[in-house]
Amino acid sequence: MNVYTTDKIRNVVLLGHGGCGKTSLVEAMAYLAGMTTRMGKVEAGNTISDYDKEETKRLFSINTSVVPVIWDDTKINILDTPGYFDFVGETEEAVSAADAAIIVVSGKAGIEVGTRKAWELCEKYRLPRMVFVTDMDIDEASFRQVVTDLQELYGKRIAPFHLPIRENGQFVGYVNVLQQRAKRWTDDGGVEKTEVPDYSRENLDICREALMEAVAETSEEFMDRYFNGEEFSEDEIRQALRVNVADGSIVPVLMGSNLLARGVYTLLVDIVKYLPSPEKRSCTGINAKTNEVYNADYDFAKPKSAYVWKTIADPFIGKYSLIKVNSGVLKTDDVLFNHHKDVEEKIGKLYVMRGNKPEEVKELHAGDIGALAKLSSATTTDSLSTKANPILYIRMTISTPYTYKRYKAKNKGDEDKISQALQKLMLEDLTLKSVNDSENGQTLLYGMGDQHLDVVVSKLLERYKVEIELSKPKVAFRETIRKKSDVEYKYKKQSGGHGQYGHVKMTFEPSGDLEKPYEFDQCVVGGAVPKNYFPAVEKGVQEAILKGPMAAYPVVGVKAVLYDGSYHPVDSSEMAFKVAAIQAFKKGFMAASPVLLEPIASLKVVVPDKYTGDIMGDLNRRRGRVLGMNPVDNGCQEIVADIPYMELYGYNTDLRSMTGGSGTFSYEFARYEQAPSDIQQKEVEARASKLENVEE
Repeated sequence: MNVYTTDKIRNVVLLGHGGCGKTSLVEAMAYLAGMTTRMGKVEAGNTISDYDKEETKRLFSINTSVVPVIWDDTKINILDTPGYFDFVGETEEAVSAADAAIIVVSGKAGIEVGTRKAWELCEKYRLPRMVFVTDMDIDEASFRQVVTDLQELYGKRIAPFHLPIRENGQFVGYVNVLQQRAKRWTDDGGVEKTEVPDYSRENLDICREALMEAVAETSEEFMDRYFNGEEFSEDEIRQALRVNVADGSIVPVLMGSNLLARGVYTLLVDIVKYLPSPEKRSCTGINAKTNEVYNADYDFAKPKSAYVWKTIADPFIGKYSLIKVNSGVLKTDDVLFNHHKDVEEKIGKLYVMRGNKPEEVKELHAGDIGALAKLSSATTTDSLSTKANPILYIRMTISTPYTYKRYKAKNKGDEDKISQALQKLMLEDLTLKSVNDSENGQTLLYGMGDQHLDVVVSKLLERYKVEIELSKPKVAFRETIRKKSDVEYKYKKQSGGHGQYGHVKMTFEPSGDLEKPYEFDQCVVGGAVPKNYFPAVEKGVQEAILKGPMAAYPVVGVKAVLYDGSYHPVDSSEMAFKVAAIQAFKKGFMAASPVLLEPIASLKVVVPDKYTGDIMGDLNRRRGRVLGMNPVDNGCQEIVADIPYMELYGYNTDLRSMTGGSGTFSYEFARYEQAPSDIQQKEVEARASKLENVEE
């Protein structure tokens, strides 16, 4: 592939709701640019960007892929992202590397939750954007409705550039709102001039007015001229659009049909014309030597630096670190310094990815997106630079996974292979986490949702030939006591030779501190139990609290006091006093009103206003206590509640179905509270076998 300078590069991320047509839009762009001789289809599993076996099997995007489309003399790096919320980490990575966005909306489905989330991501990263309305070949598609809904949501920034022309239910052409001229598609894929249909004139006037209003909003001079009834020239309009699309104050709306590749030509032209090249965007890091701000700003003349925004670790195509060059020009065999890992690495060959196919290039200029193969140390969000000029860029924020399940190997002996395979998957996917919960004897897999975890199970089998089973995780209960008990236990064993003798009298009561497992004290008088056996008694308590006598859960908040006992000058030993203390603990614990404590999470749920009633009702059903509500951005409310951990299982799926996918939640551990008697009874019954094992 040729080398492109910074001004001839556009980095554009495709965003939108799942199934709105992002991947088929990439196919139409690649076809029109002459990269392919025929368009692939998602249903046929032969698209450029959905190359993973899981994607072709499930018929939707799971990973972000890069497809560079050459249009005229400009390289447009298209970042095709997943629309489903379980794979939001991939989308966040792509947005961090993009300079502009195209929000894809299905003309049939209209504005969906994913459309709004795409807009919010653009706002967060201050990305200039366009909206492209697909499915215009479908009779039920309504461009007008999409524009109206967008204007209701986002105001006068929304500027429709085109209007559809339909004849006998067919999508045959478009009206250019700026030029007030109409064009019709010809059989050979070109366009010819045609008259603006009468039925479009009223709509054209409305859209032209909206466009002029959007242009007028861009400066005081234009506003005055607009109110004085003056017309803007085409050049003035275009110039204003260039400036204001680039700074996000105008959002053009275009439309077309991906399957017929109609409207995509004008989209490609407008991407080059209106969306900014990297040189028009700012980019800053910190010089690790001087601690000063480093303005990289995609300047090819500055020392070279890059940012790793994504990692591909596929056993079939190898490991690639996808980078964006933030300054300078990278060349084959350059040596780059990774300050985070304190290593220098020779980068060898330079590549650009086209889906899953790497293509070699000689150079990558500032602002370009490329790939480096087999970097041993670099991981996603690392910065690369020269050792003389070490630069650190702010690591992107990736959503935290809150959905988790227990997993175990289907085949014994596969544990090591599974662990290694998961490490590789976690290199690629920052929203995937594997946690060893040794306290409950389980390993947990965290992801963004049930579908995400299902895909991970499939990838492990497909790529690494290992199988895991997912199941409901165990909840980390605790045991404690509510009253005081006074017990004694005499451990006496005689079997020829030395015997065993340990005798303790102890009290057990609540310590008042659930943060600490136990407190131990002694007030023995007169040497009834010699001092040298006190540590053995404490050791007994220490051992007994690991698995409580009620349901074999760890014990917290108990104060144990040794106040009396007796010993045998020959048969007493540390072991005997330790055993006596363990048995005294079990007896005393069960005599002091034992209770189970369950973990409580502090939960925050963010949902649009209209769902708050449903959410609070559902939280009440889950034994949650709503503590309050706070208004947040975009007409949403943040509901704060305390909820038992065991009630959070499956919450992600239920929240999405209640809110049509618009609700999000986060939680953290708050404290332990006494479990209700019915929950306690079930747990004690379920854990009876664990207790027997402890007794043995």
